[in-house]
Parts: sequence; C-alpha cells; structure tokens
Amino acid sequence: MGKFGNAVLLGLLLIAPVAGPLQAGGAAGSMAPAADGAPWWIWPLILFVVTFVMGVVAVLAGVGGGVLFVPIISGFFPFHLDFVRATGLLVALSGALAAGPGLLKTRLASLRLALPVALIASTCAIVGAMIGLALPTHVVQICLGTTILGICVLMFVAKKSTIPDVPQADTLSRTLKIYGVYREESTGQIIEWKIHRTPLGLCLFTIIGVMAGMFGLGAGWANVPVLNLVMGAPLKTSVATSKFLLSITDTSAAWIYMNRGCVIPLMVVPSLVGIMLGSFVGVRLLRISKPTIIRWMVILVLAFAGFKAVHKGITSINSVEQPHHAMSEASALVDHL
Repeated sequence: MGKFGNAVLLGLLLIAPVAGPLQAGGAAGSMAPAADGAPWWIWPLILFVVTFVMGVVAVLAGVGGGVLFVPIISGFFPFHLDFVRATGLLVALSGALAAGPGLLKTRLASLRLALPVALIASTCAIVGAMIGLALPTHVVQICLGTTILGICVLMFVAKKSTIPDVPQADTLSRTLKIYGVYREESTGQIIEWKIHRTPLGLCLFTIIGVMAGMFGLGAGWANVPVLNLVMGAPLKTSVATSKFLLSITDTSAAWIYMNRGCVIPLMVVPSLVGIMLGSFVGVRLLRISKPTIIRWMVILVLAFAGFKAVHKGITSINSVEQPHHAMSEASALVDHL
C-alpha cells in the first residue's frame, strides 16, 4: 500500500486505545448481534469482504467508494449511523489523498479551480457534520435515503460533456484567474479551457458541502456534474479536480466526527484495506468489463439501499431511541461501570 497507506493504518491503530471504550459503548446499542455469542472479529471480517467487493464495483462503475459505503453499510450492518458516516468520510478521503498528488502533477486537476470551491465546500462540510450529529438518527436516516434515491436519478439521467463549449469566461472566473491547459494523451491534443457561471457553481457547492458532511458520502457524485455541466470545465479536469477536492472537504468533516468519538478502528481499518484492495482489482477488471451493466447494477443496489434507509428511518420514528452520539454511549458505559 506504500508509505502513506502504512502511515494511515498506523495512525488508526494508535488511536485504538482511545476509541476502544467508545466501541464498547456503541456495541451495547449498535452491535447487538455480537453479544449473542458471535466472536468479536466476525463483523470486521464481513466488513472487509463487503468493502472489497464494493471497491471493485466502485472502480468499474466510476463512482466514489463513500457513495456505496454509507447506504449499504448503514442499511445492512448493525452499526450506528454516526460510526458509518465517519468511516465513509475516511474511505472517500483515503482514495482522494492517494490520487491527489498524481492528478495535480499531470495537470488534470486544477488548483486554481479547486481552491475557491474547496474553501466553500469544506466550510459547509463542517456545518453539515455538526447538523448531522445534532439531528435525531431517524431524521438523518430518512434524509440519507432520500439523497441516495436522488443520486440514483442523477446517475440515470445525467449527461456528460467531454469538452463543454464555453464561449466566454465570466467576470468572477477571470478575476480569480480560473483557467488551464492540459494534454489529451489519447489524441495528443493540447486542451485550453475556461469556465463560466462561476457564482452559480459556487452556490451549488455550498449545498454539496453540507450534504457531504451530513451524510458522510463524499461528494464526487455531485462535484463532477457541477464542474462539468454547470461551470463548463472539461470532463477529465472535472473528475480529477473533484477527486482532489475530496481530500480537503472530507478532511474538514472527518475531524468533526473524530472529535465526537465516532471513529472506530475496528470499522475503519477493514473498510480502508478492503476498499483499497478492491480498487486494485477493479482497475485490472476495467479493461474487460461492460460499464453499462455495472452502472445499472450500482443504480439498482443504491436504489434498494435508499428505500431501505427511508423505511428504517420511518419505522424508528415512534420507537424509543437511545442516545445516538458515540460520546453519550461511552459516558453511559462509564457511569454504569
């Protein structure tokens, strides 16, 4: 996995003594099946297998791992939503940190385009994380399911333009000097690009940032359409800049979840390793796979997970809900002891 991957895993293992009591507190209310006699390692093992498959599918379908991780894991695993969202942000963050330097070096990702967007999106991601942790779990669950169903519709109807026609850059983009050039390796052509509708795009990124922090999805599913279709950046530049953006926006939101005690190494480590190994396999399978079939598979899986999240939130409205913050669960455990 390289030096960076080893450093990430080492850091996560170092915080295990701090997160251990939190995991124990969460286990009482969120990992009840483990108390029925199953060994403690069974859920991390299953999580590793599922995220490995998820990593393969994410590459083949061209979506971020966080978009698949949060709805699927929250819908089918006995983990509390706060823990799932925190892990989902770290899953998206790890892929972005691994890809970011290379994308900047090849000039596919534009630092001039990323900086103003990142400033807005990362600030709003912090606000979104705070909102998500403050709201009742069933409300977040319903909103998450609705958002996932919206993503399915977006994946179904969205069109992408390789090099959009931007007749003239707007005043704000000229002031910020947002433009660039890159070499299209497939044709050898030098592509010069500029953007327009910058104020509208920046306003949309406030919404994207809040949603990214609130649901822990990462925001690649929304970044690319806004950068490409609204602001007029080339498709490759939009994809690369979106990937780089995740390393900034997800870091901001992840700190909020970590500060609230929602990062559990027993969830994070197998998830990161599974996603990374699955991504390596997915890259190899990409040459022989049929993207259309994979795309429909992802849409169907997300639609099912979205409906399940909405149903789970609705059915839990009238139930008596335990304190949903990891810190509250840990405090209750300490008081009991």
